[in-house]
Amino acid sequence: MFLGCKMIRFVTKTEEATEELGKKIGQLVKAGTLILLRGDLGSGKTVLSRGIARGLGVEAAVTSPTFTLMHQYQGRLPLFHFDIYRITDPEEMFDLDYEEYFYGDGVTVVEWPERMEELLPDEYILIEIEKTDRPDERQITIALVGEKYKDLEGALNSI
Repeated sequence: MFLGCKMIRFVTKTEEATEELGKKIGQLVKAGTLILLRGDLGSGKTVLSRGIARGLGVEAAVTSPTFTLMHQYQGRLPLFHFDIYRITDPEEMFDLDYEEYFYGDGVTVVEWPERMEELLPDEYILIEIEKTDRPDERQITIALVGEKYKDLEGALNSI
């Protein structure tokens, strides 16, 4: 994944467990957090996003913003949930005023970040979700990229 960054691994056995992991992450994050979610179609990115939203105190239904590109939710911090699967050129992110969200006071979750890698800041949380040979089991790897997220390592390791 990335050399020199802290990586934490989890295995979840059910969709509910994946959402619960997301909830715990949502309870830990602070304003200005950027979370990037990588994984194949159907791997559980939106399930994890829903959990992050619950951890932030969002009560609204959380769905994938595939066709609208971004949903905004209000919890203890604002949550900006991007799904940029349909983005074909990273320059399209400027039309979404992405910098306002990435560098703002909320928590930003981006599904399919590989579609805009050249626009990524130096610091973020990267979460890779991989299916296993069991239907609902997922291997989840969290990489803390940059000094900004160093303080999360201990908290994540204790989950």
